[in-house]
Amino acid sequence: MAQVNVTINGRAYRMACDDGEEERLIGLGRRLDETIDQLRSSFGEIGDQRLTVMAGVMMTDMLSEAEKRIKALEGELAGLRESREAVIDRSAQSESELASRVDEAAARIEALAQALNKSVREEQV
Repeated sequence: MAQVNVTINGRAYRMACDDGEEERLIGLGRRLDETIDQLRSSFGEIGDQRLTVMAGVMMTDMLSEAEKRIKALEGELAGLRESREAVIDRSAQSESELASRVDEAAARIEALAQALNKSVREEQV
């Protein structure tokens, strides 16, 4: 198990993570630290604990909104998949109908060709 130092709000925290996840954990810590800095810029020095809680609530709100968007997009994706299936079904049905009509036309053409051949043979006799 790997360990990294993450600096949040001017303090270093030693944290453990799975091997290969070091950069991700450092990036997440950096993102939280940036959020705290933004809040400090907006509200001034209102206490480390309060800034940290506000940053946590703010990031949780962002996560909640992202989850709502994902849920809406998943619903939209499900609808698109259903539409795609309906289009595929209609296409298969259309192809089947077209193939049937082509077969009918071919049969008519064959019958006409036979009738013409018969007529030509009768004229030759």
